[in-house]
Amino acid sequence: MTSSEFNNFLKSISSQPLPVLDSSIPKSKYVAINLSESNTDILSVDTSSSSSFSKFINHYLETHNAQVAFGGYLEKRNIYQRSSHFNEETSEERNIHLGLDLWCEAQTPIFAPLNGIVHSFKNNNNYGDYGPTIILEHSVLNTTFYTLYGHLSLNSIANIKVGQKFKSGEEIATLGDTSVNGDYPPHLHFQIIKDLQGNFGDYPGVCSGSDLAFYSKNCPNPQILLGL
Repeated sequence: MTSSEFNNFLKSISSQPLPVLDSSIPKSKYVAINLSESNTDILSVDTSSSSSFSKFINHYLETHNAQVAFGGYLEKRNIYQRSSHFNEETSEERNIHLGLDLWCEAQTPIFAPLNGIVHSFKNNNNYGDYGPTIILEHSVLNTTFYTLYGHLSLNSIANIKVGQKFKSGEEIATLGDTSVNGDYPPHLHFQIIKDLQGNFGDYPGVCSGSDLAFYSKNCPNPQILLGL
Protein backbone atom coordinates (compact mmCIF):
# COMPACT_ATOMS: atom_id res chain seq x y z
CA MET A 1 0.00 0.00 0.00
CA THR A 2 1.46 3.36 -1.03
CA SER A 3 1.52 6.27 1.38
CA SER A 4 -1.29 7.94 -0.55
CA GLU A 5 -3.38 4.77 -0.41
CA PHE A 6 -2.66 4.43 3.32
CA ASN A 7 -3.78 8.00 3.96
CA ASN A 8 -7.00 7.37 2.03
CA PHE A 9 -7.52 4.17 4.00
CA LEU A 10 -7.15 6.07 7.30
CA LYS A 11 -9.64 8.68 6.11
CA SER A 12 -12.13 5.92 5.29
CA ILE A 13 -12.09 4.41 8.79
CA SER A 14 -14.51 6.91 10.30
CA SER A 15 -16.63 9.80 9.07
CA GLN A 16 -16.26 11.38 12.52
CA PRO A 17 -13.12 12.52 14.39
CA LEU A 18 -11.70 9.87 16.72
CA PRO A 19 -10.68 11.51 20.01
CA VAL A 20 -7.77 10.46 22.22
CA LEU A 21 -8.84 12.86 24.99
CA ASP A 22 -12.21 13.03 26.75
CA SER A 23 -14.84 13.48 24.04
CA SER A 24 -16.75 15.83 26.35
CA ILE A 25 -14.08 18.52 25.88
CA PRO A 26 -15.63 20.86 23.28
CA LYS A 27 -13.65 21.85 20.21
CA SER A 28 -13.90 25.45 21.43
CA LYS A 29 -11.52 24.46 24.24
CA TYR A 30 -8.82 23.33 21.78
CA VAL A 31 -6.37 25.86 20.36
CA ALA A 32 -3.61 25.38 17.80
CA ILE A 33 -0.08 26.18 18.94
CA ASN A 34 3.08 26.75 16.93
CA LEU A 35 6.32 25.58 18.53
CA SER A 36 8.38 25.69 15.36
CA GLU A 37 11.59 27.63 14.95
CA SER A 38 9.58 30.28 13.08
CA ASN A 39 7.74 31.26 16.29
CA THR A 40 9.83 34.03 17.82
CA ASP A 41 7.89 33.81 21.10
CA ILE A 42 9.31 30.37 21.88
CA LEU A 43 12.86 31.62 21.24
CA SER A 44 12.67 33.72 24.40
CA VAL A 45 11.69 30.70 26.54
CA ASP A 46 14.28 28.57 28.31
CA THR A 47 12.91 25.25 27.05
CA SER A 48 15.70 23.39 28.84
CA SER A 49 13.77 24.22 32.03
CA SER A 50 10.48 22.36 32.33
CA SER A 51 9.33 25.07 34.76
CA SER A 52 9.92 27.88 32.27
CA PHE A 53 8.51 25.85 29.38
CA SER A 54 5.41 24.95 31.43
CA LYS A 55 4.77 28.60 32.27
CA PHE A 56 4.82 29.38 28.55
CA ILE A 57 2.33 26.59 27.75
CA ASN A 58 0.04 27.43 30.67
CA HIS A 59 0.04 31.13 29.79
CA TYR A 60 -0.85 30.24 26.19
CA LEU A 61 -3.79 28.10 27.36
CA GLU A 62 -5.03 30.78 29.75
CA THR A 63 -4.73 33.52 27.15
CA HIS A 64 -6.81 31.49 24.70
CA ASN A 65 -9.29 30.23 27.32
CA ALA A 66 -8.41 26.67 26.27
CA GLN A 67 -7.92 23.30 27.92
CA VAL A 68 -5.80 21.75 25.17
CA ALA A 69 -3.17 23.22 22.84
CA PHE A 70 -2.43 21.02 19.85
CA GLY A 71 -0.12 20.88 16.87
CA GLY A 72 3.37 20.01 15.81
CA TYR A 73 3.14 17.59 12.90
CA LEU A 74 6.29 18.04 10.76
CA GLU A 75 7.24 21.16 12.70
CA LYS A 76 10.94 21.98 12.63
CA ARG A 77 11.70 22.77 16.27
CA ASN A 78 14.64 24.19 18.19
CA ILE A 79 13.45 22.73 21.50
CA TYR A 80 15.23 19.42 20.89
CA GLN A 81 18.60 21.10 21.23
CA ARG A 82 17.96 20.80 24.98
CA SER A 83 18.85 17.10 24.85
CA SER A 84 21.74 15.17 23.32
CA HIS A 85 19.36 12.19 22.99
CA PHE A 86 18.23 13.41 19.58
CA ASN A 87 21.69 13.65 18.12
CA GLU A 88 23.70 10.79 19.61
CA GLU A 89 23.65 8.56 16.55
CA THR A 90 23.81 11.05 13.68
CA SER A 91 25.80 14.08 12.64
CA GLU A 92 22.63 15.70 11.28
CA GLU A 93 20.31 17.31 13.80
CA ARG A 94 16.99 15.55 14.44
CA ASN A 95 14.50 18.36 14.88
CA ILE A 96 11.40 17.61 12.75
CA HIS A 97 8.46 16.42 14.81
CA LEU A 98 6.57 13.37 13.47
CA GLY A 99 3.52 13.25 15.74
CA LEU A 100 0.82 15.53 17.05
CA ASP A 101 1.21 17.01 20.54
CA LEU A 102 -1.74 17.73 22.81
CA TRP A 103 -0.63 19.96 25.70
CA CYS A 104 -2.90 19.69 28.74
CA GLU A 105 -2.79 18.84 32.45
CA ALA A 106 -0.91 15.91 33.96
CA GLN A 107 -3.15 12.93 34.78
CA THR A 108 -5.45 13.76 31.85
CA PRO A 109 -7.00 10.43 30.73
CA ILE A 110 -6.02 9.08 27.30
CA PHE A 111 -8.42 6.96 25.28
CA ALA A 112 -8.01 4.47 22.43
CA PRO A 113 -9.32 6.04 19.21
CA LEU A 114 -9.86 2.57 17.69
CA ASN A 115 -10.07 -1.03 18.80
CA GLY A 116 -6.56 -2.34 19.31
CA ILE A 117 -4.18 -4.49 21.29
CA VAL A 118 -1.05 -3.52 23.18
CA HIS A 119 1.83 -4.21 20.82
CA SER A 120 4.46 -3.01 23.30
CA PHE A 121 5.26 -0.52 26.04
CA LYS A 122 8.39 0.90 27.62
CA ASN A 123 9.71 3.65 29.86
CA ASN A 124 11.96 5.59 27.48
CA ASN A 125 13.58 7.53 30.28
CA ASN A 126 16.35 9.47 28.52
CA TYR A 127 16.29 13.20 29.19
CA GLY A 128 13.99 14.72 26.55
CA ASP A 129 12.60 11.32 25.52
CA TYR A 130 9.01 9.99 25.67
CA GLY A 131 9.11 8.63 29.19
CA PRO A 132 6.40 5.94 29.60
CA THR A 133 5.14 4.93 26.16
CA ILE A 134 2.45 2.62 24.81
CA ILE A 135 2.12 1.37 21.24
CA LEU A 136 -1.23 -0.06 20.12
CA GLU A 137 -1.65 -2.35 17.12
CA HIS A 138 -4.79 -1.92 15.04
CA SER A 139 -6.18 -4.24 12.38
CA VAL A 140 -8.92 -2.70 10.25
CA LEU A 141 -10.18 -4.28 7.02
CA ASN A 142 -7.15 -6.58 6.92
CA THR A 143 -4.76 -3.63 7.27
CA THR A 144 -2.45 -3.44 10.28
CA PHE A 145 -0.96 -0.20 11.59
CA TYR A 146 0.09 1.29 14.92
CA THR A 147 -0.51 4.29 17.17
CA LEU A 148 2.03 5.53 19.69
CA TYR A 149 1.26 7.38 22.94
CA GLY A 150 4.22 9.09 24.59
CA HIS A 151 4.83 11.12 27.79
CA LEU A 152 2.47 9.02 29.92
CA SER A 153 2.41 8.42 33.67
CA LEU A 154 4.32 5.52 35.20
CA ASN A 155 1.02 4.03 36.34
CA SER A 156 -0.01 3.76 32.70
CA ILE A 157 2.51 0.98 32.09
CA ALA A 158 2.48 -0.59 35.56
CA ASN A 159 -0.20 -3.20 34.94
CA ILE A 160 -0.74 -3.53 31.19
CA LYS A 161 0.34 -6.55 29.18
CA VAL A 162 1.40 -7.16 25.60
CA GLY A 163 -1.64 -8.42 23.72
CA GLN A 164 -4.10 -6.72 26.08
CA LYS A 165 -7.21 -5.57 24.20
CA PHE A 166 -8.67 -2.09 24.29
CA LYS A 167 -11.91 -1.03 22.69
CA SER A 168 -12.42 2.29 20.94
CA GLY A 169 -13.15 4.92 23.58
CA GLU A 170 -11.66 2.90 26.43
CA GLU A 171 -9.15 4.62 28.72
CA ILE A 172 -5.63 3.31 28.13
CA ALA A 173 -3.44 5.71 30.11
CA THR A 174 -3.01 9.06 31.83
CA LEU A 175 -0.52 11.83 31.12
CA GLY A 176 2.68 12.01 33.11
CA ASP A 177 4.19 15.06 34.78
CA THR A 178 7.61 16.58 34.24
CA SER A 179 9.29 14.14 36.63
CA VAL A 180 8.64 11.15 34.35
CA ASN A 181 7.74 12.46 30.88
CA GLY A 182 11.19 13.46 29.66
CA ASP A 183 11.07 16.78 31.56
CA TYR A 184 8.48 18.49 29.36
CA PRO A 185 5.26 20.33 30.20
CA PRO A 186 2.56 17.63 30.37
CA HIS A 187 1.39 16.60 26.92
CA LEU A 188 0.51 13.60 24.80
CA HIS A 189 2.64 12.75 21.79
CA PHE A 190 0.30 10.88 19.43
CA GLN A 191 1.74 9.29 16.30
CA ILE A 192 0.43 6.99 13.57
CA ILE A 193 2.95 4.46 12.27
CA LYS A 194 2.50 2.32 9.18
CA ASP A 195 5.56 0.08 9.70
CA LEU A 196 7.17 -0.19 13.15
CA GLN A 197 10.39 -1.53 11.59
CA GLY A 198 10.90 -4.00 14.42
CA ASN A 199 10.75 -1.43 17.20
CA PHE A 200 9.32 -2.35 20.61
CA GLY A 201 7.90 0.24 22.99
CA ASP A 202 9.59 3.02 21.08
CA TYR A 203 9.72 4.62 17.63
CA PRO A 204 11.38 7.84 16.44
CA GLY A 205 9.15 10.84 17.07
CA VAL A 206 11.65 13.31 15.63
CA CYS A 207 13.72 12.97 12.46
CA SER A 208 16.38 14.79 10.48
CA GLY A 209 15.77 16.59 7.21
CA SER A 210 17.44 13.89 5.17
CA ASP A 211 15.10 11.23 6.62
CA LEU A 212 11.93 13.30 6.30
CA ALA A 213 10.78 11.79 3.00
CA PHE A 214 10.65 8.30 4.53
CA TYR A 215 9.17 9.21 7.91
CA SER A 216 6.50 11.54 6.55
CA LYS A 217 5.21 8.60 4.47
CA ASN A 218 5.51 6.05 7.27
CA CYS A 219 3.99 8.41 9.86
CA PRO A 220 1.04 10.27 8.29
CA ASN A 221 -0.60 13.33 9.82
CA PRO A 222 -2.53 12.28 12.97
CA GLN A 223 -5.13 14.87 12.06
CA ILE A 224 -6.47 12.31 9.60
CA LEU A 225 -7.91 10.44 12.60
CA LEU A 226 -8.26 13.20 15.19
CA GLY A 227 -9.74 15.86 12.93
CA LEU A 228 -8.92 18.79 15.21
